[in-house]
Amino acid sequence: MKFKLKKPSFEYLKNKWTLRHRTIQNNFWEKHGAALKHLALGSLGGLMLLSAPSHTRQLPAPNFLVSSDDALKDYDQNVLLAQSLSDKIPKEVRVLDLLEEKDITGILSRNFGFAVKADMDNIRLNRNYGLIGGEQHLYRYPGDNLHAHADSASDWAKYGDAGIAPGLGAWGYFAPTKQEFSDIDKQRERYYLAIQTFLVPGFAENFAKYRDFFKFRKMLVVNPKTGQAVVAVIGDAGPSAWTGKHLGGSPEVMDVLGLGGGPRKGPVLYFFIDDPKNEIPLGPVKVRSKA
Repeated sequence: MKFKLKKPSFEYLKNKWTLRHRTIQNNFWEKHGAALKHLALGSLGGLMLLSAPSHTRQLPAPNFLVSSDDALKDYDQNVLLAQSLSDKIPKEVRVLDLLEEKDITGILSRNFGFAVKADMDNIRLNRNYGLIGGEQHLYRYPGDNLHAHADSASDWAKYGDAGIAPGLGAWGYFAPTKQEFSDIDKQRERYYLAIQTFLVPGFAENFAKYRDFFKFRKMLVVNPKTGQAVVAVIGDAGPSAWTGKHLGGSPEVMDVLGLGGGPRKGPVLYFFIDDPKNEIPLGPVKVRSKA
C-alpha cells in the first residue's frame, strides 16, 4: 500500500471538510441557483462576488465547476451553459420529447465542441434525463480490493467511504489480470455509469448486438443546474426500476457532478458521445471557451 490509513492526516481531514463544504455549496446552489445565475449574468461584479475569497463574501459561492482552481472566465461559461439549458429542460424529471432532445443535444454539442447524440446506430436509451444515484467502486481485475483503488490519502478521503460492490459489473472485470490492467481500464472504472440498458427498446430481441454496443460506450453527463459535466463510459447495468433512479454514477462521477455529498442523487442529462477515433478523454470536461 502506498499510504497509511491508521491516523487521519492533514490532507485526509482537509478533503473531508472540502466534501462537506461542497455539499453545503451545492445545496445552496439548488435553492438559490436561479437568482445567482441572473446575478452572475448581470455584471462582472456579480461574477466577482461568486468567486470572491471566503473571508470577504457574505454568501457561499456555488460549486458549479469541475475544479475550484478554474479561472473566472470558466465561471462565466458554466453559468451560461446552465442558463441556456434552464428553459429547455422540463420542470419535472421525465422522458424528453424529440424536440427537447434536439435542442439540448445542440446546446451541449456547441458548448463542449464534440458531437452529442440521443441515438447512435439506431439505438437509443429509454430516457436521457433522469435521476442519478451514487454507486460503489467495481472490481477491476481478479484480486482487486477497495484500498487498491486509492492512489493517495486524498483519494481515500474522497472516495473510500463509497465501498466496493460485492459483484462484478455487467461486463465482468475491466481487465483479465492485474498484470494486464492498463490506464484506460483504470479510467473506465473510475468514470463509469450504470445504465438501464435492459429497459432500452429492442434489448431483449437484440441482446448480443446491444450488449456489445453498450460496453464501455462513451457518454456525456451534465448537471443542468450547475453546468458541471463529465465524460464517462457505460460500465454496468442498473439501477433497478423500483429504486426510482434512472442511472448510477461511480463515486468519482458523482463528485465531478457536484453530487458526491448529501443524498448523492440528483437530476442529470446523459447522452451518447460520437467519438469514433477515441479522442475525447474520460473525466471532468469544461465548456469550450468562446473567446
